[in-house]
Amino acid sequence: MRRIVQSQKLQHVRYDVRGPILVEAQRLEAEGHKILKLNIGNTAPFGFEAPEAIVADMVHNLPDSQGYADSRGIYSARTAVAQYYQARGLKDVVVEDVYIGNGVSELITMVLQAFVDDGNEILVPAPDYPLWTGAVSLSGGTPVHYRCDESNGWDPDLADIEAKITPNTQALVVINPNNPTGAVYSEATVRGLVDIARRHDLVLMADEIYEKILFDDAVHHHTATFAGDDVLCLTFSGLSKAYRVCGYRAGWVMVSGPKHLAEDFLEGLTLLANMRMCANVPAQHAIQTALGGYQSVNELIGPGGRFREQSKLAWQLLNDIPGVSCVEPQGALYCFPRLDPDVYPIESDEEFVIDLLRSKKILVTHGTGFNWFEPDHFRLVTLPDVDTLTEAIGRIADHLSTLRA
Repeated sequence: MRRIVQSQKLQHVRYDVRGPILVEAQRLEAEGHKILKLNIGNTAPFGFEAPEAIVADMVHNLPDSQGYADSRGIYSARTAVAQYYQARGLKDVVVEDVYIGNGVSELITMVLQAFVDDGNEILVPAPDYPLWTGAVSLSGGTPVHYRCDESNGWDPDLADIEAKITPNTQALVVINPNNPTGAVYSEATVRGLVDIARRHDLVLMADEIYEKILFDDAVHHHTATFAGDDVLCLTFSGLSKAYRVCGYRAGWVMVSGPKHLAEDFLEGLTLLANMRMCANVPAQHAIQTALGGYQSVNELIGPGGRFREQSKLAWQLLNDIPGVSCVEPQGALYCFPRLDPDVYPIESDEEFVIDLLRSKKILVTHGTGFNWFEPDHFRLVTLPDVDTLTEAIGRIADHLSTLRA
């Protein structure tokens, strides 16, 4: 009998946030070990609950959610999203510009499948959220990684972006606030990214799922605001993080700019939306309530709020470890510390995190899993309470003490 093998389309697709390391963690759990999973920004296991109004609204609408909906999303949800961006200066956004999906992840895949032809190049930040790289490859395109500059607060290196543009380059991905670094880009940086797209006739794809999770004086600037009416911009966001409903799978993509030049692409995107029938209908009923109601996330990101205090603590504790440095996150739910290669001569960061998992029962994700260029970083989720974080980073420090050159 012939062997059944995976498609060649998966040859360059990786998602190490849930890859071989998670398999090893599950093996250890099966042996009876308790693993602290700091690899995924999943809010619920760490005691973060959805606002009651969101849950109540979804439950209230369950009797009316048993059939398929419009493939682009229910009208109330799409209207709420359109009005959300209108209130932020994008006055030309209308309901027809919004597609609802099963989280941003599904929409990234759908958009790239509708947009990318074989051989197209898509500029993706390094480090990135690895779904972007994988989805570009799966769509037949080539991800080209531009460097974000750690010495400059993890800002995108605009000169590096310019240097990597070729006649095959079709789009520029912007992740702001950034996962995994926690960087929040200034207005000047966002304008610089938009200007590059304008000069080279590129489509902007703005992943803004962490837009509401900001610390101290950080301000989020919507990429679409500066793209205007001459640069096509696809803005991705959703409820998962700010509203603590990762499992509901409620996200959206909003299209702005010269939509009349993108009619053929949008026809293809609608075709793919039709093929999956529709997004999860019950969760769509939560969108209007979430966007229009009390923004409880503000309690979490202000002084004394768990998101902020845990991020600050993790950043401080990591920097206290000899040979470890971490740029202070301005937003999101992660730290992305660097291990000084002169102190920790690590050749494989994947092996490093597996060894950490086996010895200290802490699950993190290696930096090259986010398409970083060198094996000298890892990503840590900052969702545990302060006592758990202190214990976890203490265990990481103990493990690192055995590796110093």
